[in-house]
Amino acid sequence: MSFPLSVLDLAPVAPGETVTDSIAASVALAQRAEEQGYTRVWYAEHHNMPSIASSATSVLISHVGAHTTTIRLGAGGVMLPNHSPLVIAEQFGTLDAMYPGRIDLGLGRAPGSDQNTMYAMRTDPRSSDRFPQDVLELQAYFAGDTRVPGVDAIPGRGAHVPLYILGSSTFGAQLAAALGLPYAHASHFAPQALRAAVEIYRRDFQPSLQLQAPHVIAGANVVAADTTEAARAEFEGMRRIRATSLFGRGKTFTDEEAQLLLDSGAGQQIDAMLTHSAVGTPSEVREQLIEFRRFADADEVIVGHASTTLEGRLRSTTLTAEAMETVSA
Repeated sequence: MSFPLSVLDLAPVAPGETVTDSIAASVALAQRAEEQGYTRVWYAEHHNMPSIASSATSVLISHVGAHTTTIRLGAGGVMLPNHSPLVIAEQFGTLDAMYPGRIDLGLGRAPGSDQNTMYAMRTDPRSSDRFPQDVLELQAYFAGDTRVPGVDAIPGRGAHVPLYILGSSTFGAQLAAALGLPYAHASHFAPQALRAAVEIYRRDFQPSLQLQAPHVIAGANVVAADTTEAARAEFEGMRRIRATSLFGRGKTFTDEEAQLLLDSGAGQQIDAMLTHSAVGTPSEVREQLIEFRRFADADEVIVGHASTTLEGRLRSTTLTAEAMETVSA
């Protein structure tokens, strides 16, 4: 595929389905993405969310890796404040040993959870302040140049795992630029600072051993279907799910109740989050993604296929890849 395109998979757990179903769906989605020439599939760390099954990111990557052969797999991302750099170096060093040349490690500064969940994970609320230092410590473990005397990551030392800095504000962009690392912006749900963050990153980028020139990945939501009407219906279903997940306080909603929630004001917040979404037929999605990449000044686009069913996500994965196949890089 000449247009650099990747997949973000939140491992959604649909109403009435199990985590086992979700994991099987993630395997099927990665296999389809591999068949269609996508660059990578990333999984995001979330906790205490009944509709998302990607909390144990490294375990999920390991399972999907065993059922694919060539596509890159990684975290998009690991929320580093929740973990020690040594443990993450060991986990991803293990993955690199299992699947050499296929593992990515995206790193985020947010805890990805609320205060009670942070307590349950024994996360210090101030740990995000150490994020830049923790990234450097993690990088040193992989390089075999530990910053902690007498402590090496085994597995991990000498592993070739590229690091990516994730962000939804200018902070991550500044850090990625200073360290000479690729930058991935969470514009699929936090679009406000996209342009400013990318501008800062490209302006201030310092070459490093990992990366000689800036590399920007920008996130977008995608629903590609055979008709515009079908795509929009799928997207509306996803809006309802997003609204109940974020504002439903753990309750189960019918479609009608979810729509009332959207109409009551939640819809404006959801739509603001979903600003960067490509919805429609393959040709419509193609034009929207081309325009989004230009707007974001991105080298690569990572898409969350936002259909409410596995069949819809697989179909969207295929149609999007076919639509973008002839678009120049």
